Amino acid sequence: MARNGQHRLTLDHPASYEIKVPGELDVNWSDWAGPVTAKIERGDNDVSITTLTGAFDQAALHGFLRKLYSLGVPLISVNLMDIKLD
Repeated sequence: MARNGQHRLTLDHPASYEIKVPGELDVNWSDWAGPVTAKIERGDNDVSITTLTGAFDQAALHGFLRKLYSLGVPLISVNLMDIKLD
């Protein structure tokens, strides 16, 4: 929905998110992650950070975050990047 050229975030429409976690995820992450891209960066003190980017509606986002939690992966950040329009 648009109002004054802006789009609302809703529960049922996907939006792009960037999720950062410490370390490097195992290659098996893609088996359950679906259409998510991963980028591994080395920060200060040679510490690795994996950035996961994908489009999720709110239910899928919660499911993805629960899966990370069940794997014991702590979160650094979860950021809304862009709202997708159908």
